[in-house]
Amino acid sequence: MAILIPSYQPTSRLAEVIRGLRVLDADVPILVVDDGSGPAYADQFAAARAAGAEVISVPVNRGKGAALKLGLRRLATTHPAGDVVTADSDGQHTPADILRVAAVTAQGRELVLGCRGFTGTVPLPSRLGNGVSRALFRLAAGFAVSDTQTGLRGIPGVLVGWSADIPGERFEYEQNMLLRCPGARAAVREVPIATVYFDHNAGTHFRRVRDSARVLWPVLLFAASSLASLAVDTVGFVVLLGATGSIAWSIAGARVLSAGVNFAVNRSVVFRAGRGGLAAAVTGYITLALTLLGASIAGTTALAGLGVPALVAKVITESVLFVASYHVQRRYIFTGRRRDAGTGEVAAGGGNALVEGKTYCSTSPRSGQHQSD
Repeated sequence: MAILIPSYQPTSRLAEVIRGLRVLDADVPILVVDDGSGPAYADQFAAARAAGAEVISVPVNRGKGAALKLGLRRLATTHPAGDVVTADSDGQHTPADILRVAAVTAQGRELVLGCRGFTGTVPLPSRLGNGVSRALFRLAAGFAVSDTQTGLRGIPGVLVGWSADIPGERFEYEQNMLLRCPGARAAVREVPIATVYFDHNAGTHFRRVRDSARVLWPVLLFAASSLASLAVDTVGFVVLLGATGSIAWSIAGARVLSAGVNFAVNRSVVFRAGRGGLAAAVTGYITLALTLLGASIAGTTALAGLGVPALVAKVITESVLFVASYHVQRRYIFTGRRRDAGTGEVAAGGGNALVEGKTYCSTSPRSGQHQSD
């Protein structure tokens, strides 16, 4: 097991965290990645070395995600098949919590999250930001995580290679990791940690507007694809209904049009499923589309029969169905049909399970060699 700490323009708390870790565990390998902090911060990284950490540097700031992936690739070489625990350098993760997450990671094959409770004195932007992030994440991912932005994570050795290949160079990388857990057959386990802020979180490099957009972008992209499909479907329904006067034929024609658009966008942009598995994806998507078509016809016709205007009935029915459609596509048709790095196996989504009061997504990955898509 090793500890990975990405750091950009750190304060003296970086060395304090390392010294605290050394007091609790004198032998644990600690790797610090200097993400282009510049000469002005050389003393802070010298103090980190003196405290017992290895420090590697990049000349230009590339972002937290890039620093994490650089560190993961190095540790995959220096400590092959070993677990990795990532932590922030600003002191918000206590040495005791870091090692507690490490101990839990060593017990299984889940991605372990050190999750803050956000109790006590918490800066309002941090509280609101995490609340919005949690709500959008649950809508898009289909499972709940109480602290989607936590940087304290235990990555089992079987997932280190997979983690190093996840897209994202800045803060969005950590959100992307969570969103791709079902596709990698990786369960998510939460461990409660202390909520620590210094000077109203003044030391953070998280830029609230720009980086919030980066963090939420994958979630918004997922939702936008489904909403765009709904818009195409609704417009097509109105046009065809005016031309044919038939609810059933109008729904069918609009669904064919919107399904083609949705399949192309989801496969190439949203889920980035690659070129492989096209036949399986098409078969799965057609099966889903036919199932939803029947449900849409039945629901819209039933509501229209109760006196609801046809367009209103259509919107109500589709508002229920598009969420279900999205989750099936994400879990089984696209992400669930490709090989994922880290496991080397065909990924397949699974249902959620409630274990020890926490929600887990999918199932734990079986052991395998690290390889890329």
